[in-house]
Amino acid sequence: MSCGCELSAWPPVNRVADGDVVEIDLAIEGIDCAACIPAVERALSAVQGVLNARLNFTRRRARVAFDPKAANPELLVEALKAAGYRAKRFAVGDAEAAQEAQARYLLRCLAVAGFGAMNIMLLSVSVWAGAGQGGADETRDFFHWLSALIAIPVCAYAGRPFFDSALRALFAGRTNMDVPISIGVVLALAMSLVETARHAEHAYFDGATMLMFFLLCGRYLDQAMRRKTRAIVGNLAALKAQDARRLDEDGGVVTVPASQVGPGDRVLVRPGERAPVDGVVLAGASLIDESMLTGETAPRRVGPGDTVYAGTLGLDGELTLKCVAGSGDTLADEIDRLVERACDMKTPRALLADRVARYYAPVVHTAAALTFCSWMIAGASAHDALVAAIAVLIITCPCALGLAAPVVQVVAAGALFRSGVLLSNADALERLAEVDMVVFDKTGTLTLPEPRVANAAEIPAALLENAARLALSSRHPLAMAVAREALAREPFSNVREVAGEGVEAELDGRPLRLGRAAFCGMRESPLEFDLNGLSTIYTSYDGQSARVLVRQSLRVDAAAVVTGLNKMGLKASILSGDREAAVEQVARELGIVDWRGGLRPDDKIRALEEYAAKGARTLMIGDGLNDAPALAAAHASLSPACATDLAQARADAVFLGERLAPVGRAVEIAALARRLTRQNLALAIGYNAIAVPLAMTGHATPLLAAAAMSFSSILVCLNALRARGGRTNAVWKGGFMNMGIGGARQAEAAP
Repeated sequence: MSCGCELSAWPPVNRVADGDVVEIDLAIEGIDCAACIPAVERALSAVQGVLNARLNFTRRRARVAFDPKAANPELLVEALKAAGYRAKRFAVGDAEAAQEAQARYLLRCLAVAGFGAMNIMLLSVSVWAGAGQGGADETRDFFHWLSALIAIPVCAYAGRPFFDSALRALFAGRTNMDVPISIGVVLALAMSLVETARHAEHAYFDGATMLMFFLLCGRYLDQAMRRKTRAIVGNLAALKAQDARRLDEDGGVVTVPASQVGPGDRVLVRPGERAPVDGVVLAGASLIDESMLTGETAPRRVGPGDTVYAGTLGLDGELTLKCVAGSGDTLADEIDRLVERACDMKTPRALLADRVARYYAPVVHTAAALTFCSWMIAGASAHDALVAAIAVLIITCPCALGLAAPVVQVVAAGALFRSGVLLSNADALERLAEVDMVVFDKTGTLTLPEPRVANAAEIPAALLENAARLALSSRHPLAMAVAREALAREPFSNVREVAGEGVEAELDGRPLRLGRAAFCGMRESPLEFDLNGLSTIYTSYDGQSARVLVRQSLRVDAAAVVTGLNKMGLKASILSGDREAAVEQVARELGIVDWRGGLRPDDKIRALEEYAAKGARTLMIGDGLNDAPALAAAHASLSPACATDLAQARADAVFLGERLAPVGRAVEIAALARRLTRQNLALAIGYNAIAVPLAMTGHATPLLAAAAMSFSSILVCLNALRARGGRTNAVWKGGFMNMGIGGARQAEAAP
């Protein structure tokens, strides 16, 4: 075995059912086009014991699940080697380095091809303009020989990405998209040399080099889009601290790799350092910079009880964190996995394009052979028959068809990620594009997960700040809502809790209280919900007192997003298990006419079935355990990042942050992606429907065939780039960098 890998040292990514299933990641070399995806997956799936094999084309990485009793990494590598691919151990950083090296290589090939194509075209223009006419055949032949001296070394170097791929496929007993390209280029060069030696009028060195140049443009553009999507996630990965200052039982500080810190461990984060894990603050206070993680440029003040995510930067204070998620399980890691999954997923249209591309090369070769034979039977010369066959080989290259759906999916997945949406199902994009009705849960979806003070503007700022700092020492739900208003996150040191009454502390020799009305020296009033869903708590200090109203606040952009969805032609509805009075209040504020409250999970499913019976395709958005059945029953579904694990598992996508803007962007980008995919498929099929007859009947020379085929591939890639933004409604303009990732974090909502 000479793959250059230490197979025995390969760590499994995951083990399931006590070792019955092992998952590993393999870095694959030699992947050049979309047709390689089914080839790699078929080769791996053919190994006995392999349960599942998925290739991430963007990362050139295959994840394989297999039974360790029946298969091992050596068999997987051997299977890939037999199929014409090289596999090696995947290591973090290697994939990115390989992608950078491949990009530089393609760019060099592109530069060489561009240089050759421009110079040969200058010579060809001279011939077309009259050089060699009037009996001066020597001049024309001289220009043709000069073109040959440029074209042969240029194509030999610039064509290596295609030639190497074609040879690997042929040696493995299969074909791919690069086989007809390579055959067409070689035949065009060979025929041009023969024609030049025979002093013929036409040669096709310009067509061969133009084909190389434009194909390399398309391939480099495709890779650039995929690398850009991957780089978004790489920015998050770069934030992860490599080392951690772990506190031992005696309070000593030991520097260890961040991967060795697990849940329950205590770590120290000093000013200027990044948090190595997701954790809860046990002691200390600091401003932290979460801008690269959440998109919020303003630093956030954190103290005991607050959540800090891996990658955030401490600015002015020392923090002691209790780890709740270590290396591999942090929020940034989860985002990385979801984005990788989104890029790896295959929609039904992408699967159709894969199947068509798989059988396309043999069809192309057959069409070229039939063209040659037909021309010969019709009495044409071998020269004319060969020219027509070469044109067919070149013009029918299935690159545009193979790129039609995958490039749109990759670009759209990157646009969704920047907008704060992470896909979790392969056909989520297509189903999101089909929805015509958006159904919201209320609590935790239209409203923020945690209740907030509703009348903060009516309370003296100093009194509210003192009450909020006092509330930091209480676990009462209403006190916790008041605590979220604290600007300084340091609790008072001399707090005393009076059972059933509230909490108090002495501040500058005077009592500061928070709790029931009588406890605060105010007129007696019970703590209860009124018709608007408000709860009441009281505070007093130094002769001042205030009634604090607490309720779950609407997400800051909820009304604007509902309005934006209506403008897109989508009807909005609310299905909630909350009291009807509370649901009615929210529906009235948002202008939603269709709403229902007091629903059980089965009631929500019946409501969705009623909508479906009327022809509606619903997008369900919910966050709780009771929403999970409805999320699974709806045509498409979204869940906020703060939702329960079960709700997120049932949803097609997860949106991040404390705003609803990602919902609108998800629907908009999905609709745009569907249109672009259809356009690309129509473009690829329409191009072939027009181009193939022209080539077979001799109306397209190899030069025109090269230009037409290359432009079709480039046009498909350029069209896919429109999925990056498209028509952006001002309601949700700004995307991911304005969304905020920590939807569940204990922080004030962004204004």
